[in-house]
Amino acid sequence: MANDTLKLQAIISHCKEYGFIFPSSEIYDGLSAVYDYGQYGSELKKNIRDYWWKSMTQLTDNIVGIDAAIFMHPTTWKASGHVDNFSDPMIDNKDSQKRYRVDHLIEGYADELEAGGRKQEAEELLAAMDKLLAASDFDGLKKLIEEKKIKCGISGTSNWSDVRQFNLMFSTQLGSLAEEASEIYLRPETAQGIFVNFLNVQKTGRLKIPFGIAQTGKAFRNEIVARQFIFRMREFEQMEMQFFIRPGTQKEWYEHWKETRMKWHLSLGISPDKFRFHDHVKLAHYADAACDIEYLFPMGYKEVEGIHSRTDFDLKNHQEYSKKKLTYFDTELNQHYIPYVIETSIGLDRTILMILSEAYQEEDLSAGDKKDSRVVLKFPPGLAPVKLAILPLVKKDSLPEIAKELMASCRSQFRCFYEEKDTIGKRYRRMDAIGTPFCVTIDYQTKEDRTVTIRYRDSMQQERVSLDSVREIVEKQIL
Repeated sequence: MANDTLKLQAIISHCKEYGFIFPSSEIYDGLSAVYDYGQYGSELKKNIRDYWWKSMTQLTDNIVGIDAAIFMHPTTWKASGHVDNFSDPMIDNKDSQKRYRVDHLIEGYADELEAGGRKQEAEELLAAMDKLLAASDFDGLKKLIEEKKIKCGISGTSNWSDVRQFNLMFSTQLGSLAEEASEIYLRPETAQGIFVNFLNVQKTGRLKIPFGIAQTGKAFRNEIVARQFIFRMREFEQMEMQFFIRPGTQKEWYEHWKETRMKWHLSLGISPDKFRFHDHVKLAHYADAACDIEYLFPMGYKEVEGIHSRTDFDLKNHQEYSKKKLTYFDTELNQHYIPYVIETSIGLDRTILMILSEAYQEEDLSAGDKKDSRVVLKFPPGLAPVKLAILPLVKKDSLPEIAKELMASCRSQFRCFYEEKDTIGKRYRRMDAIGTPFCVTIDYQTKEDRTVTIRYRDSMQQERVSLDSVREIVEKQIL
């Protein structure tokens, strides 16, 4: 359980300095656990979302995409179980009035134990916590916290309240007049928009089981302890796919999607030893099997994606509450049934943090008495916010005109950046810092033979290539 808080803080600072991620409403001192994506962060976010969407809906024969509304009929959340079950065990420190999610409080103490060389004790503590959570033993959880003398980080005391459940959904009012308004919820997940549209999509798309419906979009959870930068936020984005199958085949499809989703993560160029599966000890009310794909973040192994076998819970409950038939007629079996579902649910913001954690590197380039270093984001070229930087050596002698000619030929195919200010070395460093994989320098030799210097971000090697070949070189690397 690595815990490199210095690296996480460096990533947070870098993201703000270079236009990736800012605290929301910062001029008003910010809003806790809410962030804005800047010019490069929004491009990175779009690229990751598009890569996921393409892998699901374009490269797969039997998955289609939808975009359901954030607001849904309030009965949706009663049928889904969120009104009664979407809650987490919480505990308050009576001295500081600070509220904690119980699992986060205990996990934080386990991190301290491991950092102090008491790894086995930390593992035993987490195992005990998992067992108590699985049994919903709130008295046992409080006793565990008291026995370990776990303290509040603000008051420094162990004066704890009883453990109790806290619902995580945001509610609001729908209607123009307060007395006529009805209470609705901001969706805590995107999945229910897929389930209520199951028959609409199946019939209009003439889809046969097995098939999937994918969606990306915002979700909202009133996290009490939102922390670790964009890993846990109150407003976040999900990329979910619900795969509808015949009852009785869920085990094989569950294993299929575990393997398929792990391959997708590895396709990002991340080492397999950075990932692991974590089976759920306590299953959600809708699941008969569930696991997480965990990545080794700077703060340790944490969930980035969940794979769940949801059985027929969702469609069955929506059928019951809506009084609308939600069965599928299987022509091969000549029978109606409510499909079972395998869900893959990945957090887009967590994936961004995973990509940033993997890409961020501080390199010492010192040679002899010459001191030099750089901070570089080694994004996979296809995900990089800017693919190509075009840099005229000087702002005169027709070099900017040649550079803009190259810009015009490339910008319709991929994101380019043009800059003519500062020395070429400083410009290279700025491009390294935002993760641009290729830089092209237009110099005086370009005027003579139409060749340019292309620089590769990761190796910093440079080579002379034809001006007309630049677009093809970049396209080969980003597709």
